[in-house]
Amino acid sequence: MREDGPLRRPQTLGGVVYLAVLAASLVGLGIVFLGAWRTGLAWIGVALLVAALTRLVLSERGAGMLRVRRKWSDVLMLSAAGVGLIVLTIVVPNQPVT
Repeated sequence: MREDGPLRRPQTLGGVVYLAVLAASLVGLGIVFLGAWRTGLAWIGVALLVAALTRLVLSERGAGMLRVRRKWSDVLMLSAAGVGLIVLTIVVPNQPVT
């Protein structure tokens, strides 16, 4: 039987940023569930843009858990998702409450 060692912590700045992006996304999701979907999606979009910027400036080794594919691919996908969510919050018109 394998015994668990001590609690593991992120070893790179990218890992810390990854956890911060995850936390901000969960906060945004909670805000969406509370009914303020625009604010919640904006939180998630900004978190993804922070991840993209961090992935862009960190080295391959320092990116940690932010590194999934090649740098340009990660930055492009994170940026597109972040910008897409923010644009969605701006473009979708308010619907009348029925």
